[in-house]
Amino acid sequence: MDFPERVYTETEVKKARELIENGYKHDLKAEGSPEFVARVEEALKLIKAAGYYDFLRTYIRVIREIEGLSQLREQEAAIWFHVKALDDPVDDSGFMIQKAQQMKDFIEGRLYYETAEIRAVNKRIEFLEALKDKTDDQKIKSKCEQHLKRWREQPFP
Repeated sequence: MDFPERVYTETEVKKARELIENGYKHDLKAEGSPEFVARVEEALKLIKAAGYYDFLRTYIRVIREIEGLSQLREQEAAIWFHVKALDDPVDDSGFMIQKAQQMKDFIEGRLYYETAEIRAVNKRIEFLEALKDKTDDQKIKSKCEQHLKRWREQPFP
């Protein structure tokens, strides 16, 4: 069974959820300029190093370059990213994991308002901790520590 072209209607969401429950993984693609694809690949290397690549490709089908604001597009199972927003591979990879968690919540039918952003930020923090623990690169460890400090200072209750 193929993953739905879009994930919007109740039927499409149910089909996506069933496929994921049975182990479906997307053949994750980066679409855009050569510079964009190279920056995405750099972030994906960190996601793989932290052990989160399967999580990402379970929920995200494509990371697409756009001219507007970077965001999750649930109906496409896509992350839209502006190339200029891709300037820190550690932060970029954390953003991708955060958006994958939001897509997971969407497919599972969890309410967005009130708690979803907290779950997504906590997933990002979990990812940054894993990356920091698994990398031997001191620059990456230092960046993880900087981002962890910033994300732990979140204003959520």
